[in-house]
Amino acid sequence: MGFEGEVWKVRDAREPVGEILIDDADFPWLSGRFTPGPAYDSVRDLFTRELALAQRDDDTHWQEWERAYDEIRRRLSLHSPDGPVPEFLLHIDGDRAWFRWSDTPFDD
Repeated sequence: MGFEGEVWKVRDAREPVGEILIDDADFPWLSGRFTPGPAYDSVRDLFTRELALAQRDDDTHWQEWERAYDEIRRRLSLHSPDGPVPEFLLHIDGDRAWFRWSDTPFDD
């Protein structure tokens, strides 16, 4: 689909959190090598918690996951090569990141 080789950026309000070099496109998901930026240490634990909750399978984990992911969405933005995207779902695990995005907000 033409996404491979693109660099997408993750930012907080002030500085880069990291970059994702896309190496796999299985639309609607894109994935690639994540290179941390200066602000990554301040959000690393958010992504660790979010991913652990997404992988759990019990009665309450989705409510906890939504709270964790709301914090990620509140603090960060995702930028395509063309600029920021209005909505995204992003996972980061070590040097890998995978995400989907939308040009319009997701339904709640």
